[in-house]
Amino acid sequence: MGYAKTALLMAAMTALFMGVGYLLGGSGGAVIALVVAAAMNAFTWWNSDRMVLRMHNARPVEADDRMGLHALTVELARNAGLPEPKVYLIDTPQPNAFATGRNPENAAVAVTAGLVRSLTREELAGVIAHELAHIRNHDTAIMTVTATFAGAISMLANFALFFGGSRERLGLVGTLMMMILAPLAAALVQMAISRTREYAADKAGAEICGQPLWLAAALEKIAAGAARIDNYAAERNPATAHMFIINPLHAHKHDSLFATHPATENRVAALRAMAGGSGNVSGAADRGLSPSRVPNTRTGGRAGPWS
Repeated sequence: MGYAKTALLMAAMTALFMGVGYLLGGSGGAVIALVVAAAMNAFTWWNSDRMVLRMHNARPVEADDRMGLHALTVELARNAGLPEPKVYLIDTPQPNAFATGRNPENAAVAVTAGLVRSLTREELAGVIAHELAHIRNHDTAIMTVTATFAGAISMLANFALFFGGSRERLGLVGTLMMMILAPLAAALVQMAISRTREYAADKAGAEICGQPLWLAAALEKIAAGAARIDNYAAERNPATAHMFIINPLHAHKHDSLFATHPATENRVAALRAMAGGSGNVSGAADRGLSPSRVPNTRTGGRAGPWS
């Protein structure tokens, strides 16, 4: 059902973009708008991962890192049936994480220093599993395309006053309304897709690590941290906010119309219901990923307490 909803919303984004093009230049404008969108998406498709990682000053994590972060990601990727992704660390105290890349073969998982410091190793496994779920579900590509469409629609709407065709069809008031409503509609579609994919990634992430309650506990801690700790790189680049596991711009408390993420309380409740009181599901737990085998990201060891 989540995929069907996402496909419907993507179709709505495409139709909205072509509609703005039509209002600006008639049928020819709609075709030009579609060509421009294709070109923008092609560029973003090949460069989005590097662009986003550079925006957040992410640095690569080597395979022998003392935190054991790379080893944890590799083991979870194996459980998810994915190629080994690149791993990055973002030097910000806000606990958060995101995944990027056009496909599983060219994917990266980025976590913040605040996330590594504030979570237990089990909770960190839940977060990384969630990001790997985004990669496996091709959400990173979907969100890249929708973000590009949203930006292009806003750009076209701002051009409206300079095109005579739009004024002839809509009049000055109609053109001004289009300048306001078209970007708003695009943003709403983008947010709806983001919320849909977060619920799906929570479910798949819980299956990858085998422990829904690990991710549930992590979400509560991340939400609390994001609400009180600023992420300055995200504030400078708000268009990337939808990529993070929790809104880095101080997420809305409820599933409001303008929220980029579902309410954390709703996500946690769904994960606890998924656990069914047993604290685990059939998945990675049955394949051997247990608390004693999750790499200790503070000491680099395989077992032992957090310190």
